[in-house]
Amino acid sequence: QVQSVYSGGGEVQTGGSLRLSCVVSGRTFSTWDMAWYRQAPGKEHEFVAAMSWRGDVIHYLDAVKGRFTVSRDNAKNTMFLQMNSLKPEDTAIYFCNDYFSDFPRGPPTRYENFDWGQGTQVTVSS
Repeated sequence: QVQSVYSGGGEVQTGGSLRLSCVVSGRTFSTWDMAWYRQAPGKEHEFVAAMSWRGDVIHYLDAVKGRFTVSRDNAKNTMFLQMNSLKPEDTAIYFCNDYFSDFPRGPPTRYENFDWGQGTQVTVSS
């Protein structure tokens, strides 16, 4: 059974920074493409940042480009999301999960029916 343990969420003011971590167990993380997603109140899940297991394919949601950086440590089964210059619209529950795409080396698709778990809350106050 795949499990993800999160840390790094919290509340910050506009312009602040947070670093999210997701430690994954129950799969061969080192050869698994992974992504960060978020769900804002009343909205659907959306992908935020994705990284292939080699780190050679990276995608970002346009709204976070230049502010967020995804990384991973395969030796520690951990994925990170460094979030800088946070805005109130970044407020959401953040999740790490699989990264699949209908397009070779493309951004995540078909993630609507994933098992999401609890995630970690990020709140940005104005």
